[in-house]
Amino acid sequence: EILILDDAASALDYATGAALNRALRETDFSPTVITVSQRVSAIRNADVIAVLDEGEIVGIGTNKELLENCLVYKEIYDSQLESEAM
Repeated sequence: EILILDDAASALDYATGAALNRALRETDFSPTVITVSQRVSAIRNADVIAVLDEGEIVGIGTNKELLENCLVYKEIYDSQLESEAM
């Protein structure tokens, strides 16, 4: 089974989006989940993250690996962290 979430949390605030992600992780339903999102908070706990920039894959890895090796991901991550803090 595959569950595709295409910007499913885009209209949600960060707390509600986090609650949605937590609920999906805690459910007995265990499909392969493909999440499409512009929010790092929606994907940072994923097993594998693919970063696209202008239609090109510029990074693949875990959150930690991408923070260390993918400038595009790090810039997005840092800018969203600042927004959440405000």
